Amino acid sequence: MNRLWIAAITTALVLGGVALINTSQPQAVPKNGERGNWKQLSPEAKRVVEGCGTERAFTGKFLNHKEEGTYTCARCDSPLFSSTTKFDSGSGWPSFDDAIKGAVKEVPDPDGRRVEIRCARCDGHLGHVFRGERMTSKNTRHCVNSVALGFEDGPRSEAFFAGGCFWGVEHLIEEVPGVIRADSGYMGGHVKAPSYKAVTSGRSGHAETVRVIFNPDVVSYEKLARLFFEIHDPTQVDRQGPDRGPQYRSAVFVTDSEQERITYKLIGLLQKKGLKIATKVHAAEVFWPAEKYHQDYYKKTGKAPYCHSYVKRF
Repeated sequence: MNRLWIAAITTALVLGGVALINTSQPQAVPKNGERGNWKQLSPEAKRVVEGCGTERAFTGKFLNHKEEGTYTCARCDSPLFSSTTKFDSGSGWPSFDDAIKGAVKEVPDPDGRRVEIRCARCDGHLGHVFRGERMTSKNTRHCVNSVALGFEDGPRSEAFFAGGCFWGVEHLIEEVPGVIRADSGYMGGHVKAPSYKAVTSGRSGHAETVRVIFNPDVVSYEKLARLFFEIHDPTQVDRQGPDRGPQYRSAVFVTDSEQERITYKLIGLLQKKGLKIATKVHAAEVFWPAEKYHQDYYKKTGKAPYCHSYVKRF
């Protein structure tokens, strides 16, 4: 039997005997209503991304998609898979033998047999990952629902910086060539779907954080991280200028070991210059977009940052 048909049959069987819908008990996935500011999903996409469902085999718009670029999360736009990792598995769903580092998280499926994959930035359901099928040299198949995906031309990466009020960090980083967009939001806390009021109370544990989506062929992560350390004061603890509280702490949330290495290298360079760096380095978590009125605040108002400016430190 053709290995492509074997993959299709195997996937359908492992999905619980039905290729139309995932009948396993869904795990809790944050919904748009819990945090308004993610992209609105179609009813079918909501069934899949928020309800851990499965789209019909051989019907997804990205099944036979062959353009070069980056597949993103349909809900939060985070980069997930490079088109260079896509292959035809014959399973009836888009397949990738690798994910962008730190973009996808794996969790045990409630059925006890499969491994579910979710967007690491919004926790939305993507599909499942299978290993040991020997379809590619990486021996891995990320089986993804098309409705859980978006697509952008060219390579995409993301970075997360917290350095006081997110208005200023977003405004200054967004001006860098190669930066596609910068979004204000919250990361590093213990409360789901925090509001601005909850974060500014200091009790949610979050830091005001800027997500930077950039083209790594145009601007490097290191250049962005260097700029971050030069547009805020990394020596201040739980504050930035007049803004005080743990939500204004200095932190870098890294998506992979390379970002971690670069960040610690830059901190080391600043320490050698005699600076006592307060910036903490953490693994990136779920990114909660801030309310719409916070996005592009200085562009909308015509004002200038009140506690962020460029100071050469390297």
